[in-house]
Amino acid sequence: METDFNTIALIGKPDHQGANQTLVALYRYLSGLGLNVVIERRVGEQLGLERAELLEMVELGERADLAIVVGGDGNMLGSARVLSRFDVAVVGVNRGNLGFLTDLSPDSFEQPLERLLSGDYQTEHRFLLEAQVHRHGQLKASNTAMNEAVLHPGKIAHMIEFEVYINGHFMYSQRADGMIVATPTGSTAYSLSAGGPILTPNLNAITLVPMFPHTLSCRPIVIDADAQIKMVLSPANKSEHMLVSCDGHVSLAVQPGDEIHINKSPHRLKLLHPRGHSYFEVLRSKLGWGSKLF
Repeated sequence: METDFNTIALIGKPDHQGANQTLVALYRYLSGLGLNVVIERRVGEQLGLERAELLEMVELGERADLAIVVGGDGNMLGSARVLSRFDVAVVGVNRGNLGFLTDLSPDSFEQPLERLLSGDYQTEHRFLLEAQVHRHGQLKASNTAMNEAVLHPGKIAHMIEFEVYINGHFMYSQRADGMIVATPTGSTAYSLSAGGPILTPNLNAITLVPMFPHTLSCRPIVIDADAQIKMVLSPANKSEHMLVSCDGHVSLAVQPGDEIHINKSPHRLKLLHPRGHSYFEVLRSKLGWGSKLF
């Protein structure tokens, strides 16, 4: 088969029987087309494919032209934080629950995937966030997030105090259970559950959603994605177990007096969709919105 994707990486959901079955089916289908297929090592060791080439995630990013992620949005987010550093196109096969980021069905992926491989697809870029924790003027920890970076008090919910600055300008002080800083991709995730707005993926914008603020006048705000966000933790905070969570997967420890810097990452995820993909159709399907009346 003639295609622009010379090497295709398969990434899955470890210890998930359904995802593993789909991965085996994808491997056999793509190999049957004469394509070079590599598999992420952790999940590949569970598939029992004797001749399959297994690679670490970073090696996949360096080698592959296309990555197929089988699982839910959580698997896509974890893969995105690594693959966004490389020029790798990514498409998802939904083996999760909602599946905002995974377009293909595990039961009928062959025809849409073949069209995609032949060049019949739409390309979309999604930006990520970079979260940094600074203590006494020094960088202590950092990580990236595709959905959101969340400041929260750790395992036990309680009020924390912090100030928020945008591009160095003081915006407000908060007494709340935390703050969600979300991308357009993450606007349909944790941010949506907390009452934040839905942002269409093409927007260069970030939303800040306070978590249970101790004032009724505090509402979510949408700002330019190129703005510099800084949150300063009050030294009066009693808890020393606060965290900044990136996509709910990676947690950075935060202490009273620390500064949290959140900026738009220089890396973007290159998502591929089947031709005819509609974001609003996805919203209607996943959120149960009403269909056309006439």
